[in-house]
Amino acid sequence: MNLRDAVRQALGTVLDPEIDEPITDLGFVASCTVSGDGVVTVRLRLPTFFCAPNFSFLMVADAYDAVSAVEGVTRAEVLLEDHHAAAEINRGIAAHAGFVETFAGEAAAELDELRRYFLEKAVVAGQDRVARPLVDAGAGPDELASLTLGSVPGSPALDRLRRRRTALGLPSDDGAPLLLHPDGNPVAAEQVPLHLRRARLTRLGMEANGELCTSILRTRYRGTLGTG
Repeated sequence: MNLRDAVRQALGTVLDPEIDEPITDLGFVASCTVSGDGVVTVRLRLPTFFCAPNFSFLMVADAYDAVSAVEGVTRAEVLLEDHHAAAEINRGIAAHAGFVETFAGEAAAELDELRRYFLEKAVVAGQDRVARPLVDAGAGPDELASLTLGSVPGSPALDRLRRRRTALGLPSDDGAPLLLHPDGNPVAAEQVPLHLRRARLTRLGMEANGELCTSILRTRYRGTLGTG
């Protein structure tokens, strides 16, 4: 794999925290250039000029970390464009500053809790993705409550759920229950119907938000998506 492909692959691991989808799939990578001496410049753009600074900062910071970790990259520069806080965010990332230091006097805390909140939502939504085919096939609450990650058919949705659980420190091995509350406790049989309704609503909300964002982005940058 050449360096440019490796960098693009690394960017594919960076997620919009609210939507839980890669920034590459969402069209947020405007361009990615790699020089012969390993200097990489990535330019990001978001659906609106006023996208929340905390979400924006997370994506730029994660993109910087992902690209910097690629073997062969000697220097990474990740720049946010066309955003009301782009100057502050770009300076903060270049200086390796945290969110509080970047927005001194405005931000009260770092973004660890926000990141965890959205990961928890992703885990809830992921349970619907994995359990929904089983429900459609006739699995009832008792059966669903007894299932483990190792007892359900393998799928990209299951792999994704394992990764999100691992990121949260939740059980993700084959013996872990399929259905878990956000605090890590197993879902009892009598709780399954309500739990899965909430999971489905969470998933649908995230997917609708993703479709809205990509639609707005296409309108904002007509004919230029996927040029990076």
